[in-house]
Amino acid sequence: MLRLGLRAAGLLGLFLACLVPHLLSKWLLGRSPWPRRFLAAAARIIGARVRLAGEPVRPHTLLISNHVSWIDIFVLGGATGCAFVSKAEIADNPIIKWFADQNDTLYVRRSHKRGVGEQASEVASALQRRAQPLALFPEGTVGTDGRLLPFRPALLSAVAPPPPGAIVRPVAVDYGPVFPELSWAKGEHGLGNGLRLLGRRGRMEVRIALLEPIEATVDRKALARRAHDAIAAALAPSGIAPASSSARTGL
Repeated sequence: MLRLGLRAAGLLGLFLACLVPHLLSKWLLGRSPWPRRFLAAAARIIGARVRLAGEPVRPHTLLISNHVSWIDIFVLGGATGCAFVSKAEIADNPIIKWFADQNDTLYVRRSHKRGVGEQASEVASALQRRAQPLALFPEGTVGTDGRLLPFRPALLSAVAPPPPGAIVRPVAVDYGPVFPELSWAKGEHGLGNGLRLLGRRGRMEVRIALLEPIEATVDRKALARRAHDAIAAALAPSGIAPASSSARTGL
């Protein structure tokens, strides 16, 4: 409980320290470097020690990443400065939405199958319009068994093929031996998971591997397979096995 309280207090103090310079930067400059700084510092408070491997991320890049925990937002956003593609339901919570908006989160309705084309257009437009990289979690959720889940091809429609000037790069977020601990336990609610991880003992070494860009293709299923296989290979040395050797074949 003491560790949880100290980390929660640290996160609150960090937020208060970043709030004023962030708002001033947005007002005076129209943009702010503080969301990335907040995410990177928050990751350290939570206990993550992040190492970045690979060529730097270029503007107009879509990062395709595995999804382990809510901690991914802090470690990946803090290390790369990316914004995230999120399910629209997140915006239903005004507090979470305010925080997400500060880092220019893009919301899409993943459950609306008839709107796949509309979702793809929104992501493609954002990739062309924004210099800030975007990150997408094509598993669509976090696992409960510490495995790499299949990727949903529908979530990659926007980059099959990628819009002019855009780059698609797989990213492997590797927590090493603590990987299974960070996944949601069966029946665990969001608040319970957050409190459990905030109170977790010790630090976690996190390696973010920025992998080689994927060659352009019009086949979203092939794109999902290539990204899944590249990330699975990068995670294999840590003993993290995929739940399936192939991507989902649905929409």
